[in-house]
Amino acid sequence: MPINNDYRNWLADLKKRIRQSQIKASVRVNTEMLQLYWSIGCDIVSRQAEAVWGSGIINQLSKDLQAAFPEMQGFSRTNLKYCKRFYLFYTQDNRIFHQLGGQLENSIGHQLGDQLGNPIIPQLVGQIQTSENELNTFQQQVGTEIKIPDLLGAIPWRHHIEILTKCKNTHEAVFYIQKTIENGWSRAVLMNFLEADLYSAQGKSLNNFSRLLPAEHSDLASEILKDPYNFDFLTLATDYKERELENALSENITRFLLELGKGFAFVGRQVPIKAGSKELFIDMLFYHLKLRCYVVVELKAAEFEAAFAGQLGVYVAAVNHQLKGEHDTPTLGLIICKTKDNVLAQYALESSSQPIGVSEYELAKLLTEDFKSTLPSIEEIENELNKQ
Repeated sequence: MPINNDYRNWLADLKKRIRQSQIKASVRVNTEMLQLYWSIGCDIVSRQAEAVWGSGIINQLSKDLQAAFPEMQGFSRTNLKYCKRFYLFYTQDNRIFHQLGGQLENSIGHQLGDQLGNPIIPQLVGQIQTSENELNTFQQQVGTEIKIPDLLGAIPWRHHIEILTKCKNTHEAVFYIQKTIENGWSRAVLMNFLEADLYSAQGKSLNNFSRLLPAEHSDLASEILKDPYNFDFLTLATDYKERELENALSENITRFLLELGKGFAFVGRQVPIKAGSKELFIDMLFYHLKLRCYVVVELKAAEFEAAFAGQLGVYVAAVNHQLKGEHDTPTLGLIICKTKDNVLAQYALESSSQPIGVSEYELAKLLTEDFKSTLPSIEEIENELNKQ
């Protein structure tokens, strides 16, 4: 059979459509499973199952469902408890439903209120004092119409379990759900960011953006900065210098970009820029794709000093004059230092005419000189290998 370009193009298009169909199918399967878990959790809560049938009802329900559907997973006692927790966690705060896909009108509380003539808010569903017959009638009428909010259906169940068990409130949970969707985090990556408490660090840097930038720009600019930055992927000696810190971050630029967050593009290190007759060198220069601006980063392996803000302000102004394009927004400055006094940093930022943020960084561990001296040298290792 002759194979020509038309056939190859058709085959490539079919492959693309099949792959897209597979992805859509997997998303649908995940959403349907989450819808089932949401409805099971809703049933346990709305029927007040443990109050009506006793504390052993979930164990019994698990056995009965596993016997009826032996080929299906997800009906263990532990998972059914997670279903209940899943539903209760996201219905404890009405306001969160606006972030979860605008599904407030479909929430169990409003549906039950419509059926029974009583306005009931979701967080009180588990405490509804009404008859079992009324609840049974409601379940028969509503059934699977109790929809899971759109946002919750967009990530896998195992991701949800990690978020449920580690987040203190729904606002924090929604933050991690949105980050997972935006960045395509695997469960392992999500666990790392949960462990590092990204939620607490994100947008916590001291800065003067609200004073120097338009409101719509300053909010987003504040959100992209963290405090502290976690450099646990670096191993440095106790007496490391700023240039060694810069070298280590440059050698691990992929990890550094991940720590900075989504949207940062690396432009260069020790970037030369003219200031009159002098040539200045920027530690690290980035461009933020969403903000459409340059970000000048100065690394300080010491406690913050007020002079740092003045130095960085000069770099930011120089970038605005020499690198900033017509469609770029104002350049941002970021000082990442070992430690800082918040009051001193705030005074320095108030005195600056350039938009600057100040954050600290953390290292996982340092190698002391005493410890390094106990490690075998390359020559010693080679000698030992030659003896074998």
